Amino acid sequence: MAVDSLEKPAVTVTPPSEPSARRIKRRKRGVSGWVVLALVAGVGLLMLFPFWIAIINAFKPAPDYIANGPVSLPTELDFSALVDFWGGVDFNRKLLNSVVISGSVALIAVALSLLSAFAIGIGRIRGRVWILALFMLAFTIPQEALVYPLFVLTRDLGLYDTMTGVIVIMAVLQSAFGTYMLSSVLGTFPPEVLEAARLDGATRFQVLRLVVLPLTRPTMAVLMTFFFIWTWNDFFLPLVLLPSADNQTVSVALGALSGQYTSDPTALAAASLAGILPALVFFLLFQRTLMRGVNLGAVK
Repeated sequence: MAVDSLEKPAVTVTPPSEPSARRIKRRKRGVSGWVVLALVAGVGLLMLFPFWIAIINAFKPAPDYIANGPVSLPTELDFSALVDFWGGVDFNRKLLNSVVISGSVALIAVALSLLSAFAIGIGRIRGRVWILALFMLAFTIPQEALVYPLFVLTRDLGLYDTMTGVIVIMAVLQSAFGTYMLSSVLGTFPPEVLEAARLDGATRFQVLRLVVLPLTRPTMAVLMTFFFIWTWNDFFLPLVLLPSADNQTVSVALGALSGQYTSDPTALAAASLAGILPALVFFLLFQRTLMRGVNLGAVK
């Protein structure tokens, strides 16, 4: 018998073809994408759950809440809790105060941020890095550390318990973050554009108005949206500096009424819903502007 006939044939393993390897990678990416999407959807549902609880309990009769609990759907729509809260606290006045304060703070803070950032980012003043570090430190200081000096300042200037005092203080505090953010953007501004404007005889104000302002408008829109929402949700400074009921904001009114309506959860849910809806409507109206500014900043 020949020796060659006893030898086993060699087994060769051929690697998978390139198209099948691509399909395997594509399948893995698809599975990981679905996992990420499921996690994001779960987190989104958890974030929307308190808002859903406020909606269904704001229009639920008190006996229905006692019988079926806070998670059940209302058997009938009852607007009495929302109407009583709206009229009992003069919510129209609180809503107007919050709109005036938040809108004024957003506009003034953006204007201050632009002027300061123009001097730091494009003017190239001396000590630019230290000034930016000072601004970064300013918006990290907690409000509790500033409340007493601000209280004494507004009292001595006659601005205590006035919306003007709160607007000025919060605009200056918010502009610290705006200056830091806009200075980072203007620090990378194309010098060729500025040099061309100066060769054409443009003054500093014309450079700011005709060159810098149009190009930084998306970033300023993002800052304005942030400033409005942050001011709307601010509770501590308006609580200390606006003690009278006529000057209170929505957040302060809700905080003051939480203890009063603890025994009436449907009225508390109605109050929470009334405080959330205006800020939510503002965010939905300016959502496209906000996302466009964020995407533009990411591309830059």
